[in-house]
Amino acid sequence: MSRRRMLRNAGVLGIGLPALAGLLDACSGGGNNNDSGSGGGNSPFPGHKKYKFNLVNHVTTNSFFTPTRYGADDACEILGCSYSWTGSENSIVSEMVNAMNSAVTAKVAGIGIPVIDKTAFTAPTQSALAAGIPVISYNANPPVGSRTPVMSYIGQDLTKAGVEAGQRILQQVKPGDTVACMIATPGTGNIQPRADGAKSVLEPAGIKFVQVATGAIETKEIPAVDSWFQGHKDTKFLYAVDAGSGIAVAKAVEKYKSTGVKGSGWDVGTPTLQQVKSGNLDFTIDQQAYLQGFLSILQLFLYQVSGGLVAPVDTNTGLKFVTKDNVEPYLATQNRFEGSSEKKTTLQAPSSIQAS
Repeated sequence: MSRRRMLRNAGVLGIGLPALAGLLDACSGGGNNNDSGSGGGNSPFPGHKKYKFNLVNHVTTNSFFTPTRYGADDACEILGCSYSWTGSENSIVSEMVNAMNSAVTAKVAGIGIPVIDKTAFTAPTQSALAAGIPVISYNANPPVGSRTPVMSYIGQDLTKAGVEAGQRILQQVKPGDTVACMIATPGTGNIQPRADGAKSVLEPAGIKFVQVATGAIETKEIPAVDSWFQGHKDTKFLYAVDAGSGIAVAKAVEKYKSTGVKGSGWDVGTPTLQQVKSGNLDFTIDQQAYLQGFLSILQLFLYQVSGGLVAPVDTNTGLKFVTKDNVEPYLATQNRFEGSSEKKTTLQAPSSIQAS
């Protein structure tokens, strides 16, 4: 990310431009949590340790998190720290808990984790905090009623995103129609709120809302959606709440176009964007996955170098509908910000900005 763009976006963190400008002058490097840092000279953080953080994830190989990892990589390069990427490939909570406990045992400088379960991460988070290790959630905040004491959340307002998606779908269906929500892992904190938000809009309007589990492995989601739709061809809209299910929806819409079914996706991976451009998906939703990695590292770093005075803060990474009308800029240039390329580059910002 360019220095100019970061300065322009300083408000996301609630810190002033001079402070962020100084932060960007911090030296780069790597290493572990116990190494003395390379901050010196004009660095605002002289002698800081080369902190090592840990980002635990629920689907470690899922393409959605490619820009999240690029964001974390770039933050570490700027700040002179490093991180580990651990967790589960298939949303197995016990594997995530084990990864978190290992991070605590290793005495990392901070942990970020999507809290996809109401209770499972409460004890590990308490143990980390008791050991002086800051814990934040990213991508999935503790569900309502959870007592998991994370210090901040960096990610989309998941329920609100579902509500807004439901309102958009409502414009295309009528009372009595069926809307099917395609969801990889029902009940998990990172995607269930998107389903619940849409349901809260559609059901009161007389829409039949059904939820269909597709599984968290992308190669299995396409046959799962196809198989379900074959028995429910009167369904008017297929609403996906995760990237893999979105691709599966697009394939079903294309295959069964004669039924008049429409569909939507989630996130902005290149395959999803291509399906939006082709018209197989009415829309998809950008939640800025890059920021979820970049800001997680940045907030944990600032907590450490400030001696805990700069506490992590909640940051909503937003919601943007991507449609056929505005998809082209996403596809025009391969870049790290959306995960379509590992190449480091600075892009040209638009000459004008449309008010939201």
